[in-house]
Amino acid sequence: MIPAAYLLVVLIWSTTPITVAWSGESVDPVAAAGIRMAIAAVVGMLILAVRRIKLRLDSLAIKSYVAATLGTFGAMCCVYLSARYIPSGLISVLFGLAPMLSALFSRFVFDGEAFPPHRWFSCLIALLGLAIVFMDDVALGPESWTGIGLLLMGVSFFSLSGVMVKQQAAGLDPLVQTLGSLILSLPCYTLTWYLLDGSWQPLDPATRSFWSIVYLALVGSLLGFASYYFVLKHLSASTVALVTLITPIFALLLGHLFNDEPLSERLYIGSVVILGGLASFFFGGSLFSPRKVRIQG
Repeated sequence: MIPAAYLLVVLIWSTTPITVAWSGESVDPVAAAGIRMAIAAVVGMLILAVRRIKLRLDSLAIKSYVAATLGTFGAMCCVYLSARYIPSGLISVLFGLAPMLSALFSRFVFDGEAFPPHRWFSCLIALLGLAIVFMDDVALGPESWTGIGLLLMGVSFFSLSGVMVKQQAAGLDPLVQTLGSLILSLPCYTLTWYLLDGSWQPLDPATRSFWSIVYLALVGSLLGFASYYFVLKHLSASTVALVTLITPIFALLLGHLFNDEPLSERLYIGSVVILGGLASFFFGGSLFSPRKVRIQG
């Protein structure tokens, strides 16, 4: 079960950025995100009914749902809005910073363990990669800064949400955790859509937007979040972090091949530097830590 869930997370996270971009082509992006979450919530409730699992409503569970909603609404709303300004592949690259930001939040917000020197060095490497990406005039247009700002805000929300869910340690079933946060996110999406746009456009089944929303609802939200929380519950943080090293490369290639997104040399180099900083952040300790010498005698 665990390897299958891990592989699902990799596949789903690789395809999510491009389908997010497609889902907002003919529909307001916030409305597209809200419809996605609503469909996922309805299907999720049906699955819970079939499995005869109750949605926990105790105080600890509700706190965990609220913490997760920061990701299902706060992060995803920012991602959907940013997709109109930047290439979809870049969404996955910047989301690669999530584990690093999660560790920073854990350290400074929840008084986690202190960083060794190699982790601070890794942060500088990632910042250098960001600087290289930001200087790319081919992939980024004049309005891209709006998208980058929204996306960095979304990554921060997602990272903080994951740390808060871990801190709650509610012991929820992954699907229950996912469904609780989806239900809480719906009024947030409705209010945001009303304030930002408020217009309604019928969904046309002949468009990519329609099928992207369906895919994201059933696979991205329901199966994806449930698999992610399952993996998060059973594997170490460093093992989960490997996902964010793999998916950006696939996402960049998918955006280039199927959405005609530019894959410039500077964007490629910057992405590799960012992922290199992330790899060093989580696995550099084994390289820099002194090895014990065994003396025979």
